[in-house]
Amino acid sequence: MSSDGSAGPPPAPPLPPAGPLEPWPDTVRWQPISSDLIWVELIRLALVLVVLALGLGVGWAFSGSGFLGAALGVVLLFGVLRGVTIVRAVRAWGYAEREDDLLVRHGLLVRRLSIVPYSRMQFVDVSAGPLERAFELATVQLYTAAAASDARVPGLRPAEASRLRDRLTALGEDRAEGL
Repeated sequence: MSSDGSAGPPPAPPLPPAGPLEPWPDTVRWQPISSDLIWVELIRLALVLVVLALGLGVGWAFSGSGFLGAALGVVLLFGVLRGVTIVRAVRAWGYAEREDDLLVRHGLLVRRLSIVPYSRMQFVDVSAGPLERAFELATVQLYTAAAASDARVPGLRPAEASRLRDRLTALGEDRAEGL
């Protein structure tokens, strides 16, 4: 018996309420995107860094300016840090299809959870640039009446992107008929 005469340990204090983004809803089965998107983003970063580094390197070699040498160092350091964040950012993406809406989550420092009701979708777009096509990836873009609520799901295999596009389009048409 405890000192107050009751049997057993005292009840645990209640947990603080979860914020709107933390944690992600437990009742949702999140679908990850392809990790090949990491390579696509790293190649994009490398292309930009090569152009900047070449420009700064040539300028530094011809002028001998310490400022250009320091700028080159900053660009290379930024490239390394951005490479690390790309890996983590791609792994943070996920989407979930629910009965009435689609959830899309992403972000590291600023985490974002977008909830797009099927009835609000105006159209669904699938796109794939040259790098995405080289890695057999596509992006599904959702458009709604409110520009701020548009959402996208990058890094999907073409078959999954087509399936998701068709499903979202069908659900959007079904839900819109009731309005």
